[in-house]
Amino acid sequence: MFASLKAIGGSLAGVALPLNEHDVSIGRDDTNRIALADSAVSPRHCVITCTADQIALHDLDPMFDRVSRHSRFAGLAASLGVARPLLLQSMYIFKQPRIGGEIDWHQDATFLTTQPSSVVGFWLALDDADISNGCLWALPGAHRGPLRRRFRYRAGELVMETLDATPLPSTPPVALEVPRGSVVVLHGLLPHASGANRSPRPRHAYSLHLIDGAATYADDNWLQRPELPLRGFA
Repeated sequence: MFASLKAIGGSLAGVALPLNEHDVSIGRDDTNRIALADSAVSPRHCVITCTADQIALHDLDPMFDRVSRHSRFAGLAASLGVARPLLLQSMYIFKQPRIGGEIDWHQDATFLTTQPSSVVGFWLALDDADISNGCLWALPGAHRGPLRRRFRYRAGELVMETLDATPLPSTPPVALEVPRGSVVVLHGLLPHASGANRSPRPRHAYSLHLIDGAATYADDNWLQRPELPLRGFA
């Protein structure tokens, strides 16, 4: 299954979410369906270069559909108390050997806001992920804090809005080193980041974000899918 995912990923172009409010660019490209973390392209930040319906691999490709709607993911969502899970957004993430760039601290709810907050991230490691090849980092307990920024539409334009300018907690960050095949679960308010890949090894991952259909999805979120209705695990 992992080999098939990588084969699919290798044939597609690069996209990712914006992580620095001063480095946001919006474009269109009919092939953009994968996140590319490449310091040779955009060090320390990523840029949206896709239309909203093109980061829904789980709804557009049969292989990603089967993986994303696996019964183990459905069971995991149920165990987390997600009343009516809806699969919202997905990305295949490249972090290439020696050039894979850093991704700065962020909260997923910045980009996928609901009331109440309900977004959950499932991050599937397709390679062993460790400090040397750019694993995830997180601030333990910081999910109890506020939503700090929102990336949303305002007067027809996308803006990064600061909601809470207080510094992140001084809690020492923890490296989330995991073997290939592991799933990291990310609370939508948990600040997390990833390091650069300075190793000779790749660090590929598949990221799937779901929300609770019992919550209200903000109509000014950057990601809107009017022509691609959200589905659950069925």
